[in-house]
Amino acid sequence: MQGETAIMGESGELSTNGTWVGDMWVTANTSVDGTVDSVSGPEWKDLTVGIVKGVCMAVIIVCAVLGNLLVVVSVVRHRRLRIITNYFVVSLAIADILVALMAMPFNASVELTGRWLFSYRMCDLWNSFDVFASTVSILHLCSISIDRYYAIVRPLEYPRLMTKGRAVIMLCHVWLAPLVISFLPIFMGWYTTEEHLAERAANPSRCIFEVNTTYAVVSSSISFWMPCSVMVYMYYRIYLEAARQERIMHRNTRLSSASQAAVVVSNNSTNTTITTASAGTNGVGSDNAGSLGLGSGGSGRRLMAHRPSSDTQEATPTKNNLIKLKRERKAARTLGIIMGAFIVCWLPFFTWYVTITLCGEACPCPEIIVSILFWIGYFNSMLNPAIYAYFNRDFREAFRRTLQCVFRCGRPVDPWRGQLGPPYDSDLCLQHNGHSTIVKAKARRYSTECGV
Repeated sequence: MQGETAIMGESGELSTNGTWVGDMWVTANTSVDGTVDSVSGPEWKDLTVGIVKGVCMAVIIVCAVLGNLLVVVSVVRHRRLRIITNYFVVSLAIADILVALMAMPFNASVELTGRWLFSYRMCDLWNSFDVFASTVSILHLCSISIDRYYAIVRPLEYPRLMTKGRAVIMLCHVWLAPLVISFLPIFMGWYTTEEHLAERAANPSRCIFEVNTTYAVVSSSISFWMPCSVMVYMYYRIYLEAARQERIMHRNTRLSSASQAAVVVSNNSTNTTITTASAGTNGVGSDNAGSLGLGSGGSGRRLMAHRPSSDTQEATPTKNNLIKLKRERKAARTLGIIMGAFIVCWLPFFTWYVTITLCGEACPCPEIIVSILFWIGYFNSMLNPAIYAYFNRDFREAFRRTLQCVFRCGRPVDPWRGQLGPPYDSDLCLQHNGHSTIVKAKARRYSTECGV
């Protein structure tokens, strides 16, 4: 590969006519003495890779913070989203923001510089927040699966079982339980071996999270394997129950439609019989029939007006239940997709985490693979808001309104919008049929807040 460039050689003179030779960028110096200088190609390669990595990491961090912040603000602003299930969704968004602010930047600094830039205790703090936030996230998803299980499998018991107080208690446990496997064992030194602690003390510029076998098995079980097992079982039961309820609802709907059609046919035949009988009787019979309310203009109409309305009232609960079931299934589907995305993002990491700890030096793993596994897990923190926006119509509408509000605040608002008449800049005197009307110009105002 040939190229024309200008690179400073070792002697400080301008060099041109560079050529790639293997992995080395060689330049021919055009100086008077005719010497040949060379500049190392891998330096440019490492710089390019570092820039690409830095941009990708920055995008993930910024999108994770802004996306999850949008979830929190949208639920707070829109009354339609203020349901118990979304309490867990908001808390999950806060946990993902914590991951983006307290875990990702430290990992990015190590990836870009190749060494630990902070103190010894900050290394422990970073590792603690990393374990804590990821565990909190998956425990939130486990709690959401339990909430959806009761909402769909036991809908009659759900309002009594899942109250606001119990939801708050569950959230407290979700936030406090991970402390047992994060801050406490890491700051006490229980998570690793004595040799590793001595190595860390001798090399404070390195921050490697090397764990012992006991901590790896216990922490991975609490953080991932046990909650994932619960979630998979819960959503399997939700799927079976939702399919069963849908079959029942569709069967009831068909039966209700058939019953309604039978009532209409019966009313039509009754109306025809009464009309025929009225036409074949004498005046006395007709008067008697009219006095009894069985005339052709009376009973038939009343029957036709009364019976279908009764059937409609009987069919309405079935329709409402079907609509409610569809909404519950949509919510369960959205949260199931979130659970699936979490498993896809974190399963490779925890598989490597346990395998490398149990196998030891017999199972080497390249550093680039470890970095990719870490950031695939971090990527999940920015994925949840995108899933809400794509699969949930209520969240999508709330996001749209919230973003419109953000970009509209501080801009001038037309005072005549939604009213009849042009935006006059001054008072006008309108005359019509001898009457004069003063039209007051409305002052230009600015939107400083957005209503809920």
